Amino acid sequence: MSRIGKVPIAIPRGVEVTIDAGADVRVRGPKGENTISTRGQVTVRKEDGRLRVSRRSDQARDKALHGLYHRLITNALTGVTAGYRRELQIMGVGYKAEMQGQELVLSVGRSHPERFRPPDGVKIEVPEPTRVVLTGVDKGSVHQCAAQIRAICPPEPYKGKGIRHLNESVRRKVGKTGVK
Repeated sequence: MSRIGKVPIAIPRGVEVTIDAGADVRVRGPKGENTISTRGQVTVRKEDGRLRVSRRSDQARDKALHGLYHRLITNALTGVTAGYRRELQIMGVGYKAEMQGQELVLSVGRSHPERFRPPDGVKIEVPEPTRVVLTGVDKGSVHQCAAQIRAICPPEPYKGKGIRHLNESVRRKVGKTGVK
């Protein structure tokens, strides 16, 4: 049995969990709502204020999905209570970010500004021109959105310019040495 999957999931106060017949787990809390579709691959039961995830059989695929769906449900509960947050840092002379309506506009050394529209459920804030903060209830959406923004201009190893996660260390390379 999966070590992660066999642990019961405690439901925090103020969170409402609904399990549909179609094997969807709907979680509603103070920060928002999240839905996990298990597609009938595992069984989720609510007993004594806890959720229990069990698998259909002992086949390798079902064993793998047992722990996966347990963790997805746990992440959904964390998302609707505390939320998820990612911070990005922009490094480079003249590199900056700003919000124009719902779009994030990045000036990162190209001939034109790069525009990024976040998906539903992800909120973007720009407290400083060199810092971007992403928040939301779905861990996958927030982290995927951060990865897409970082991919617009990843940090380069010579000068360190680009978009990086907060506190990410970029291995610097030594540049050319002068000819004598």
